[in-house]
Amino acid sequence: MARLPRYFVENMPQHIIQRGNNRDVVFATEEDYRFYLECLGEAAERQGLNIHAYVLMTNHVHLLATPEHAQSIPGTMQSVGRRYVQYFNHCYQRTGTLWEGRYRATLIDSENYLLTCMRYIEMNPVRAGMVEAPGGYGWSSYGANGQGVEDLLVTPHERYLALGDTAAERRLAYRRLFRASLGDAVLTEIREATNKAWALGNEKFKTRVEQLTGRRAQTKPRGRQRKVSEKV
Repeated sequence: MARLPRYFVENMPQHIIQRGNNRDVVFATEEDYRFYLECLGEAAERQGLNIHAYVLMTNHVHLLATPEHAQSIPGTMQSVGRRYVQYFNHCYQRTGTLWEGRYRATLIDSENYLLTCMRYIEMNPVRAGMVEAPGGYGWSSYGANGQGVEDLLVTPHERYLALGDTAAERRLAYRRLFRASLGDAVLTEIREATNKAWALGNEKFKTRVEQLTGRRAQTKPRGRQRKVSEKV
């Protein structure tokens, strides 16, 4: 099956996932997490990738980011991938690939899904049973977005900035969003969109993405079923 071309629409955020090969561990120590974030921060700044939310799990990474140009995401992910694999292989005396093929990414309807996707990303450690609340996990953007922890990696999106007039108001409003859990239907929608490289949004948004990118952004509608004769 031919690979679909990568998405890019100027000023439109994307949800990015990269997993360890065979779901193997890619972060074993705190130093691993710190070094990955260092690599990510330097590459994102160099490539023009504005990161709004992230989480580093034991065997995969989630990012929500807006690229400034078409090479912002691939350039960042390639740079981080090469540098971190060299570090990881050296530290653990291993060889070969670390990542499960290409990263996965999908365009996000920022008007309706950006804050939802941020919650999805930062709630990963809670859903995995690693912590009871997102603030208890140190390797995500929740500290910056919800608690005011300084994190130079995070660039607030305009939808986040619209939550309040001051930083304190925005953090409070953001924390309140986490009082309601994301339903199973929303979780499935986000996962399927990202894993299948479809756009995440309503039908109007998906149609707009197809017009802007020249590629499909949703599953093809099923054709009309053939009428079955009632004659025996």
